[in-house]
Amino acid sequence: MPVPENRGLVRRSLLREDAYRAIRDAIVSGTLAPGERLHDADLVAWLGVSRTPVREALGRLELVGLVRTSPGRHTVVSPLDVRAVHHAQAVVAAMHELAVREAVPHLAEGDLAAMREANARFGAAVRAADVDGALAADDAFHGVAVTAAANQAVVTVLEQFTPVLRRLERLRFGSLAGRASVAQHDRIIEHCAAGEVDAAATAARENWSTLAPLLDAAEDTGERPGAAAPAPRGG
Repeated sequence: MPVPENRGLVRRSLLREDAYRAIRDAIVSGTLAPGERLHDADLVAWLGVSRTPVREALGRLELVGLVRTSPGRHTVVSPLDVRAVHHAQAVVAAMHELAVREAVPHLAEGDLAAMREANARFGAAVRAADVDGALAADDAFHGVAVTAAANQAVVTVLEQFTPVLRRLERLRFGSLAGRASVAQHDRIIEHCAAGEVDAAATAARENWSTLAPLLDAAEDTGERPGAAAPAPRGG
């Protein structure tokens, strides 16, 4: 199993969470490809931790559907499960709709400015095909409302199900299709600034429903988006 060159990545104070995030992000980015077998020894050497946080991380990743463990205890990176992604998309869209609905009455001008700045960075990253930059800016944009809503249940659910969508999002943000999200973000900001709660919440849900065409195409062709979307570099 090839693993990244850098070792000793995880800080000792946050072994479990950092191990989980490191392996999760490697799967989402395509560094660990669908179908690839994951060996504990390789992961331990890469992360610089003991076997316990690695096994705990793999257990959490299995719960969200990013890895699979066979009866013989072989752990592999899961292929894209179209049905699971459909379900995750519905949940994530609903959570962002709720977050915006709860956040709008509490958004200050500084929050709106942060959303505008994040969307500007998002648009620049999409135009440059900088998938990592686009994902980070998209997270920052939606994170404003999630933070303002101050609903820990929303945060917990998004933490669980958003990674399931990430492999598909990498395809969208690496193509011209991602540019539509810039305008969708602008509409969300406009409705938030005007205090239009229902319209802002609906726009947020619609924004998170734009993965459907890519998902339907993958289902029709039998392709596995997670296996064909390495992160472009250079932005």
